[in-house]
Amino acid sequence: MGKTVLTTSLDLWKTTEMEKRPVDVVVLSDVHLGTYGCRAKELVNYLKSITTNILILNGDIIDGWQFSKRYFPAAHMMVLKEILQFITSGTRVFYITGNHDEIMRRYSDINIGNFTLTDKLVLEIDNKMTWIFHGDVFDNTTKGGAKVLAKLGSSGYAMLIAFNRFVNFILKSLGQERVSISKKVMEGVNKAVIKINDFEQIAAELAIEKKYDYVICGHIHQPSKKVVETKDGKVTYLNSGDWVEHLTALEYQQNEWSLFEYNEKDFPATQTVEMKPALTVMTDEINFYINSLAAI
Repeated sequence: MGKTVLTTSLDLWKTTEMEKRPVDVVVLSDVHLGTYGCRAKELVNYLKSITTNILILNGDIIDGWQFSKRYFPAAHMMVLKEILQFITSGTRVFYITGNHDEIMRRYSDINIGNFTLTDKLVLEIDNKMTWIFHGDVFDNTTKGGAKVLAKLGSSGYAMLIAFNRFVNFILKSLGQERVSISKKVMEGVNKAVIKINDFEQIAAELAIEKKYDYVICGHIHQPSKKVVETKDGKVTYLNSGDWVEHLTALEYQQNEWSLFEYNEKDFPATQTVEMKPALTVMTDEINFYINSLAAI
């Protein structure tokens, strides 16, 4: 297994427009660009508010199952622009493939400058090993004949999202709080089909077997941070959630992983001013290891 060592450090940088928050590592998943459910404007706000050494895109960033030339609005392009901005500014960006962007798996382990496309990733940070992959390998509904039904369900979910937005538009005009019909439906489907507890337990047990300290997944759209313990050991399981309903990310800063949850009150409007701050040098050593999905 090949090994590359990245040694960098991060200080707080400021611009005349806004102050950015420094984060050592950021993990995003399940953005679903190209769908009506994607909360691209909120994600742009978040990306513009931080500076990071490593950005990990843990699957389903672009939704190949529902992608259409007829729907890829400016806000979705702005997300891609922000990611490119990170790359050109010196941030190391890893794109880990998921089931909705599985078409890119044929190109796994490509390295272009600061950008790497892979199926899974292991980070060694502060002498702790963190195993990161999307998680669809544990979901039988994304394989074989069941995959066709999963794609049909994905289209139905997109219609539900559109209906939910219409309902919230009416509620907002009446001065009422927004509701998330699609979120409740998605949680019910996940519990019935994917069985979230089983998914988390399988990922955790496999990580314990491999002697990892942390395991990070996406896929099930359920943000989480918890310690799972078995007779063979324990591991911290984390899930970055999604940018459709939960608007969450995982952040590593000050020797700890934490869940970030977007609050629109902290981000009054999408920033449109292009900012190009310079990246400084990190002092903490971070090692990363890249493997193909077949070795999981």
